[in-house]
Amino acid sequence: MNELVRYTAPQAELPSRGSRLGRARSGVFGVLDVGSTKVVCLIARIESDGTPRALGFGWQKSRGVKAGSIVDMEEAERSIRAAVASAEEMADTLLKGVIVNLSCGQPESRIHNILWQVGGRAVTEADLRGVMGEGVRRTEAEGRESVHSFPLGFQVDATGGVDDPRGMVCDTLSARLHVLDASSHALFNLGQCLHRCELEPEEVVSSPFAAGLATLVEDERELGAVVVDMGGGTTSLAAFAEGRLMHTAQLPVGGWQVTNDLARVLSTPITHAERLKTMHGSVLEAAEDRSEMLPVPLVGEDDDQIARIPREMIVRIIRPRLEESFELLRDRLEGSGLPSEMRRRIVLTGGASQLIGVRELAQRVLGRETTIRLGRPRLVRGLPETASGPGFSGAIGLLAWAAGEGQPPLHFTPGAAPPQGWFRRAMAWVREKL
Repeated sequence: MNELVRYTAPQAELPSRGSRLGRARSGVFGVLDVGSTKVVCLIARIESDGTPRALGFGWQKSRGVKAGSIVDMEEAERSIRAAVASAEEMADTLLKGVIVNLSCGQPESRIHNILWQVGGRAVTEADLRGVMGEGVRRTEAEGRESVHSFPLGFQVDATGGVDDPRGMVCDTLSARLHVLDASSHALFNLGQCLHRCELEPEEVVSSPFAAGLATLVEDERELGAVVVDMGGGTTSLAAFAEGRLMHTAQLPVGGWQVTNDLARVLSTPITHAERLKTMHGSVLEAAEDRSEMLPVPLVGEDDDQIARIPREMIVRIIRPRLEESFELLRDRLEGSGLPSEMRRRIVLTGGASQLIGVRELAQRVLGRETTIRLGRPRLVRGLPETASGPGFSGAIGLLAWAAGEGQPPLHFTPGAAPPQGWFRRAMAWVREKL
């Protein structure tokens, strides 16, 4: 094998006027999805047709991560290093930086209405950066850090519906901004863990946003839809409309709670509870479930001490937990302020969405008027079928972001200006001291 070559991917730049996509990355780059159940690393490049091609991939069971946040630095470092090493060996490349997902720090969406004085001249890029900076400053509270700042629309004097006001003459510029922030300490821990793995966090992308980029079709993003990423430690949602990210939220429930319920009720090891969920998990009862008996080893007993339970017992343990999850989702959607027509289109993805009957249960809890489908990520050249299921929506969505999808007309590039904000200042300090 040839000697591995260290490579740092070039950063995206501000797209030109009228561009529906951001600027795609050139050369080889890496993405890293750090989840509660697995860590996924993909190394890819963008082909001439604008789509990504995977050159290397690796994934490991996640350790040291709970509810999306790092709780054990050493264990998390080992998982990340192993996943990245597998991808690097396959791609014959050493990464210095990655695009990483955001699932830690209790991320929240905020909407700000900004009024900016222009004074009768043409709007410049500096004005737009000032507007975006004002939205970030308003969001900053003790212990929070802005991650995304997306313009939802501009108004030039009395003229609304403007997507890009650069070059337009006006007295006042009004902007509606969607700012997504997260706990600074959680972001710092994520950055420090990557630094220990000799990786630079080049960009941070919201996990449900990435899942939406991977699973929603263009009409859903335009007409309005909500993607629900049912992960191992959390269930997160991202609402899209008019091609933009409109809202995100995160619930502290996921597939891990289902596994834990099975382990506790059946007094079986967690590894076997996970196997039961994967192989026999369902929320729909069938007549044959009463007669089908499943072997269940007991905690602390010898291997030959195995109990047998009817399959219907598995269903009765799993269903209440998922019902609770969808009830929490329903309440969160109703309190989000999103238009009802947007909330009526739901796309379920993530590993926990693969349980039998999840779609039907979601339909019953969320209402018959709600349209629900199961979302699989788009196919990526170079990835095997085993890495193309709903559990990989987040990682594949990070590739879509790198290809320019979902990026706003005005997008700040990390490192393009002196470090600002608690997280970037902290990362600069880490790089200097360690």
